[in-house]
Order: sequence, then C-alpha cells, then structure tokens
Amino acid sequence: MRSTMIRNLGIGALALSVVALGGCKTMGKKDDPGSNLPVADASAQLFDARGADRGRVDVYRDTDGLRLELVARGFAAGTYGMHVHAVGKCDAPKYTTAGPHWNPTNVQHGRDNPMGAHHGDMPNLVIEPDTIGRATLRLVGSRLSGDGALLDADGAAFVIHAKADDYKTDPSGNSGDRIVCGVITARAG
Repeated sequence: MRSTMIRNLGIGALALSVVALGGCKTMGKKDDPGSNLPVADASAQLFDARGADRGRVDVYRDTDGLRLELVARGFAAGTYGMHVHAVGKCDAPKYTTAGPHWNPTNVQHGRDNPMGAHHGDMPNLVIEPDTIGRATLRLVGSRLSGDGALLDADGAAFVIHAKADDYKTDPSGNSGDRIVCGVITARAG
C-alpha cells in the first residue's frame, strides 16, 4: 500500500512537472508576442568550415543606424578580427564568396587609418578562457535596406577572422583567414 502511494505521488509530481515546463515552452523566445525581448530585424547564424554552429548575430534598426548583438561560442581564448562583408554568401572552407568588407562610402580599412574606416570595420572580439564571446556593435549612419544599405541586392555576411585586426592595414586589417561566416538575412514578414 505504502509503495503504491509513493509511486502514485511520483507519477503525480512528474505530470505536474511536465505541465509546468509545458507552460515555459515559449518563454524568452524572440518571436513570442508576450516576450519583452525585441525581435531582430535581420540575423546571421554563424558556422565554421565543418558546419559547426559558432554563434549568432542579430541586427536591429536603431535611432542612429544599426545595432548588432553577437554571441560567439566554441572559440579558443584569444583575439579575433570581425567584419561585415559585402556579399551574402558563405561558401566554406575559405568564405571568400563573402567578398570584401562592406564599404558603401568607399574609404580604406581601419579606425586607425587616416583614410578609413569603412562601415564593415568592427572592433576585435576578445574571448577569455572558458567563456562565450558577446559584443554589442554599432553601425552609426547605416541602414538595413535602400541605396548603400547593408542588405542591398547581393546581401551581406558577418565574418570572424583567425587573427586580431590591426585597425589600419587596408583592405582587411591583416586579420588572417576567414574562419566563421554567416549570411545576414532580413526577418520574414
């Protein structure tokens, strides 16, 4: 009798847990209408040459341009260059199909270059040991669509490079191979 009662209590607790978790199914999702999280205007899922998921970039229209929210995972501790590239293609393994850095104003690369910086220039991503990389990036004066915009006829890609950007060497900051890439796509609807 006692073991039957304990077993029934266990089944009841399990059923209650399933119901409670079922109510959490959409909690925190960006597309949940009840969520407090803003819905990204565009995004890019980031992959390495083996096809492993390496993170995500969400793009939001902001009062002064575009804001990018990056989450990068699976990286060794170190410093990595990252840029917005001019073409929305990410053909592994070298990702050269992503084209050059996004440069609608036709200037040179690098914030420390007197002839730069272009819109695709980003600060370096610094990954500490045993952490996930996170960054908020701003593209002041940039637009998501229209003439000279991020998502023009051939799209755009977000690329992370093997080495740190030196912020001055044209055209790519001497940041090494392209090791992670994601095509930036507008939110449907």
